[in-house]
Amino acid sequence: MAYQRSRRDQPTDRKSERRVFHRRKVCRFCTDSNLKINYKDPGSLRHFISEKGKIIPRRITGNCAYHQRELTVAIKRARAIALLPFVVSEY
Repeated sequence: MAYQRSRRDQPTDRKSERRVFHRRKVCRFCTDSNLKINYKDPGSLRHFISEKGKIIPRRITGNCAYHQRELTVAIKRARAIALLPFVVSEY
């Protein structure tokens, strides 16, 4: 009986061809010290909320962990006093 090679055993030349290096995302609050996270400013907080009303994760926005936590608290406070919606209604 002959030994059959599986796909994992075969050399993968395609992976080395497809390597794409992405630029590292930088926290916009760390780079610009004039930007402040404030729950009373729903206009600036809307950039970090999806169309459905969910908070956009850190890996997508590029925020650092410190500012993402501050941003999350600010969005939740703005929701509690009805400056931002919890859920966007779809009609």
